[in-house]
Amino acid sequence: MQIALTYFHGIGHNTAEKICSKFSIHRTCKLFELSEDKIQQISLELSNMKIESDLKREVKNNILHHRAIGTYKGKRHAMGYPVRGQKTRTNARTARKLNGRWLKKFEYST
Repeated sequence: MQIALTYFHGIGHNTAEKICSKFSIHRTCKLFELSEDKIQQISLELSNMKIESDLKREVKNNILHHRAIGTYKGKRHAMGYPVRGQKTRTNARTARKLNGRWLKKFEYST
């Protein structure tokens, strides 16, 4: 069950482990082995969390907000450079390539 929870965008191994321990579910338990009550509890817990499209929308809005107000992070996102202080002399090629592809989705059309 723990591995199945990590397939949701926004739930990692630590969060999945916390959810399983909260509802007393063994980490190797399969989904079909759970009772209907446990499944309802897990789905209620997941509905209270920001996962999948809600999380992606929030991250996108945060980046667009930084770009709009002109912060350093926003400028780095706009140029496609690493944002969190990484070196750019040699190791930013992959980041520039991937961020450039990502930025094309969110460019403003005039």
